[in-house]
Amino acid sequence: MKEKVNKAWLLTGGNLGDRNENLSRARTWIGKECGKIIHASPVYETSAWGKTDQPAYFNQALAIETRLSAKQLMQVVLKIEKKMGRIRTEKYGPRLIDIDILFFNDEIHNTPSLVIPHPALPGRKFVLVPLADIAPNYIHPLMKRTVTKLLQECTDPGHVNKINTGTC
Repeated sequence: MKEKVNKAWLLTGGNLGDRNENLSRARTWIGKECGKIIHASPVYETSAWGKTDQPAYFNQALAIETRLSAKQLMQVVLKIEKKMGRIRTEKYGPRLIDIDILFFNDEIHNTPSLVIPHPALPGRKFVLVPLADIAPNYIHPLMKRTVTKLLQECTDPGHVNKINTGTC
């Protein structure tokens, strides 16, 4: 029996160290440990969200094909963050790397260790802009609106500036 291939959309980001290099390293680890990267948005420089007195972030959305389950994928991305030197000290604080699962197929998960779709996605322009580059017509399984529509409705005032084109 052939294993199911799942599709997941991730957001990578960070605001410490060489931000572009950290996103590149995260892409490499994700490709090795999670599955094949099939789409990558351009990299964007974005204002900090939640705790605004910190350096700007670089963010990139990725679409991957994976044989991992959503729970397994979450465990692997947390390990990648740790391998890359991520230390969790304060909520919304500066970070070397952050890898969030935005969507997993059209599944809905709501447990203490896994919430998909990412609950804050609709209110964060720094997530929606790069995601709209790679999945504009994806329909949010709970909100029943496309990523493009969610971006049009988003009132987040943060800046999102394209740094370079996507790589895959």
